[in-house]
Amino acid sequence: MARFRYRMQSILNIKYQLENQAKMDLGRAQGILMEEEEKLETFLDRKEAYLEEGRQMRSRELNVHELKDNTYAVQVMDEMIGRQREQVARAEEAVEAARDKLREIMQERKMQERLKEKALEQFMREENAAEFKTVDELTSYTYGKRGKEE
Repeated sequence: MARFRYRMQSILNIKYQLENQAKMDLGRAQGILMEEEEKLETFLDRKEAYLEEGRQMRSRELNVHELKDNTYAVQVMDEMIGRQREQVARAEEAVEAARDKLREIMQERKMQERLKEKALEQFMREENAAEFKTVDELTSYTYGKRGKEE
């Protein structure tokens, strides 16, 4: 019996490699997103700490210089939070792009696998037909030989 050999196996192997690379890219993008979200969370916590510090300052004797510093610190944190939210949005877009690319590559790989399966089925049909033909010829030969002997 002949061995099945998929003539486009190298393309399928490349699709597997591309899929693995896309998975790694997605993982990296998700890692960056998590880091950016953690930075945002840190900034939000720092802002809350500054606001709390300002509330405490207002409850005791007023020091205008400290209140101005506190207000300025809160404004700076608002700006940092705004920029960090933009970073998070960009990281989310990168994750989505990586996910879309992975989805596309997986579809291409699955298409190649289906083609391989169809080629295998065709090969098996041809092998079965050849085997059936051989068995039929052998049976005809055996029957013909037996008929001559009688």
